[in-house]
Amino acid sequence: MRGYGERRNGAVSGSGGLLKRIGLARVYNPSMLPTLRPGDRLVLKYGSRVRPGAVVVVRHPLQHDLLIVKRAVERRAGGWWVIGDNPQVRNDSREFGPVPDDLMVARAWVRLRPPRGPQRSLRPVLLWALSAVRPLVAPPSAARSVARLRAR
Repeated sequence: MRGYGERRNGAVSGSGGLLKRIGLARVYNPSMLPTLRPGDRLVLKYGSRVRPGAVVVVRHPLQHDLLIVKRAVERRAGGWWVIGDNPQVRNDSREFGPVPDDLMVARAWVRLRPPRGPQRSLRPVLLWALSAVRPLVAPPSAARSVARLRAR
C-alpha cells in the first residue's frame, strides 16, 4: 500500500479542516482479499476513531516506513489486534502482535476500484460504475469473529 501525499507526521491539526484529514492510498498486495484487491484505491480519514471491524492503515510495527492495510479486530493490551481478510497471508498481528495506537495512521472509508482496461460497450461500463465505489463497513461476521477470538 502506498499513500498519495502521505503526511509526514500522524498528528491531525485541529485548525486544519476536513481536507487535511482526508487522503488517498493504493492497495498493492492481496492481504485483504476479497474485500480489497491490488490496484484498489482507498479514501482515508486521518485521526478517525478505530472501531472493531474497521479497515485501517497502520505502520508496520517492525518496519515503520511500511504502511499496511488490515482490519481492526479488537483492542488489547498494547494496542489493536489487526488481521487481513485473506487467511493465506499472515503479515498481521498473528505475526507481530498488537499494533500500538501511535502506529495507527488512518481509517479507510471508501474503496475505489479502477476499471479493468477499455470497455467497448455500455453494459460493462455501467456494471463497473455500480461496483467501483463501496463504503468500507464492518462485515456482519466481524462481531462474531471478535466474540470467537475472546472465547478462546
